[in-house]
Amino acid sequence: MKYLSDSEKKTKDIAGKIAGQSAGGKIIALEGPLGAGKTTFAQGFAQALGIKEPLQSPTFILMRQYKIPGNEEGKLFHIDPYRLEDRAQAQSLGLDEIFANPRNIVLIEWADKLREELPKHHIRVQMKILSPEKREITVAE
Repeated sequence: MKYLSDSEKKTKDIAGKIAGQSAGGKIIALEGPLGAGKTTFAQGFAQALGIKEPLQSPTFILMRQYKIPGNEEGKLFHIDPYRLEDRAQAQSLGLDEIFANPRNIVLIEWADKLREELPKHHIRVQMKILSPEKREITVAE
């Protein structure tokens, strides 16, 4: 499915639609260049799940987790491996355990840096910059 966005609000709305279709156990792999809107997408996704606290990019700490209202056994994991230095550092995040919990939802910015760690079944969200205001968002399972 392809979407066009011409604002942060529209990008968040698109993310909200996808979040509405994402039960636990989903892994959303966000790909795109710097400034494409990956963090904005993640913020809209979290808001649609009912998460009230502001979602901040975990660029320097690699991962943040948030409680999902109504999902006591699962969490939203927001991962940003942009500054990941090596595969050992990726393994230290405990991704296998996080992915194995069918109640968790995982959003990964710069997912191409974790391509080998990603489970076979995940949702791939590719974001392209068409102009300073326009983005093309392609979603594929």
